[in-house]
Amino acid sequence: MQPIAFQHADEAKQVKFQVRPADLREGQARIKAVVDYQGKSYHLGYTTVSRDDLNTSYYYQPAVQRASIVDVKVPNDLKAAYIMGAGDDIPAVLKEVGVDLTLIPAEKLADADLSRFSTVVLGIRAYDTQKDIAAHNQKLLDYVSSGGTLIVQYNASAGDFNSGHFTPYPAQISRARVSVEEAPIEILAPDDAVFHYPNPISEQDFNGWVQERGLYFMDQWDNHYAPLLSSHDPGEQPQKGGLLLARYGKGTYIYTGYAFFRQLPAGVPGAIRLYVNLLAAGHQRQSPVARSQ
Repeated sequence: MQPIAFQHADEAKQVKFQVRPADLREGQARIKAVVDYQGKSYHLGYTTVSRDDLNTSYYYQPAVQRASIVDVKVPNDLKAAYIMGAGDDIPAVLKEVGVDLTLIPAEKLADADLSRFSTVVLGIRAYDTQKDIAAHNQKLLDYVSSGGTLIVQYNASAGDFNSGHFTPYPAQISRARVSVEEAPIEILAPDDAVFHYPNPISEQDFNGWVQERGLYFMDQWDNHYAPLLSSHDPGEQPQKGGLLLARYGKGTYIYTGYAFFRQLPAGVPGAIRLYVNLLAAGHQRQSPVARSQ
């Protein structure tokens, strides 16, 4: 409990609270806000609803914040950079679970020292929306060849992406997708370190996903790539191009069409663990790790 004082009506204040759920089992927690004033308790929040041709009204609902409790390990020496594409909330989630993350504006890529980072991530639709990323793609591939890990997330302009030859080895994005969020997942390479370090991954980690499995999967790739997962909508053929990994020079190149941009903000535990593992792909398995919840 924390005292708050207001001097006049309609005054607004931001107050920080640090709370710890009584039950730390993995899952969803509901954090309820309550204000006690003159012997009465207030626990509703409201949203103002207005339009030029209508009177202003207020939509009341319980003042509840939903939080996710996630058991995830993060390597202590993991340093990642994130270059935003069309915009997503993945960086905020990664920082919350303890990833040392730096945001690099796309227009700063040309002068950025990528050697400071163990992993570079391109946000969703990065090649679609950021001409600087396409213009300096060779710098990204050189970074991989020198030992870095590059994670490329889905792009919707398949024709432009494919004609740009942005991948280290031949591969083609398609419009293939898996729309059913509960569609079964098969782990195709169960011995790959991606499914073991720093977090063990099993089929159970694909429970509770929201809205969809993924979109804009690859449908063609050469033998340098290893498909890691398979999934499909009911009645359709298996889609194996949603998560591809290739070794390139001394480093690791990863393409994923899986909808992490939906799962991480929704607090899906298995998706968060797998994403951290992708960030750590290609790096020392002996690195010390820290557990975050």
